[in-house]
Amino acid sequence: MFNFDFYNPTHIVFGKDRLGELDRLVPAKARVLVTYGGGSVKKFGTLDKVKAALGSRKVAEFGGIEPNPKYKTLLKAVEVVRKNNIDFLLAVGGGSVMDGTKFIAAAAPYEGEPAGLIKSRLSQIKTAILLGTVVTLPATGSEMNDGCVISYEDGKFPLFSKLLFPRFSIIDPTLTYTLPREQVANGIVDAFIHTCEQYVTFPAEGRFQDRTAEGILQTLIEVGKKTMDNPTDYDARANLVWCAAMALNGLIAAGVPEDWTAHTIGHELTAMFGIDHGKTLAILQPSIWNVLKEQKHAKLLQYAERVWNITDGDELSRIGLAIGKTRDFFESLGVKTHLADYNVTADKIDDIVKALEKHGLTALSETRGVTLAVSRQILEGAM
Repeated sequence: MFNFDFYNPTHIVFGKDRLGELDRLVPAKARVLVTYGGGSVKKFGTLDKVKAALGSRKVAEFGGIEPNPKYKTLLKAVEVVRKNNIDFLLAVGGGSVMDGTKFIAAAAPYEGEPAGLIKSRLSQIKTAILLGTVVTLPATGSEMNDGCVISYEDGKFPLFSKLLFPRFSIIDPTLTYTLPREQVANGIVDAFIHTCEQYVTFPAEGRFQDRTAEGILQTLIEVGKKTMDNPTDYDARANLVWCAAMALNGLIAAGVPEDWTAHTIGHELTAMFGIDHGKTLAILQPSIWNVLKEQKHAKLLQYAERVWNITDGDELSRIGLAIGKTRDFFESLGVKTHLADYNVTADKIDDIVKALEKHGLTALSETRGVTLAVSRQILEGAM
């Protein structure tokens, strides 16, 4: 196991009917900006409940944070923060709203051009506004980590800082009942691949981390289709939302190698073709494993045995069957797993590879061995 630091200060408030506790979670004299996305939190009454729970505090709103939050949109929120002397941000939504709010938290007190935060990533975040979240979409784990991904110019860029951990996150599974089936499916895939990116690498004697990752994957397989078919099954949905948080809060990454090839290439697919993030992961992960069978042989074999209970046949056959079962799982959720399913043709591969090169993404994976040539193979295999 590698040396590691583990730090996660986010207070999780989990379960039914917890919105009323915002009054004790948000500082009493805070000037609050509530951020949200396309309006579903208004439609289903969540925003009204949040505002009621905030009581007599001064509250402003900023809606319209889009999927894959855009820099230009977030700058408008920064102006609201500065104009109203906001000192607490409350994100009500899914990963995009939470990610966008984290950027707002860093950008509002930043003295330079906020784009500098994206270009320099961690180094220039010296202070950030306090924030909390109310989770309405389980997927990214942003409610319990220090990262965000922002759309800027022609790409998607990650940003990390310990100052961006939410002070608290309210995770009420019932707030996710009204989600469209497609969004739930995307969230299941996202949580699944988050886990795989930290697990299907190479052996590092992180036994607790491996077993925990395997438990998350098995749980997602068990409850994924069930919670889509029965969205008000509390226990199934509760397990999904907790898996999504635990998949990317740093716990299973401690002391082990991490990959992130699927996410890195996937961000380019979203930026170029508008494919949902979860769908890009379902497209890429089976192909990545097929291309990197030798590099990932030991962990793919472990994945086959421990997650899918595949023990018969030679090693390559078991790995192939596990990859196939993974693809079948995604398809069972209604998520297509080939680029052609999204009208991306083979002639576009050159453009994707050029974008990777432009953004300096030329040595990916846990070994840094995924060159542009290997990325091309992955994309060809994903057609």
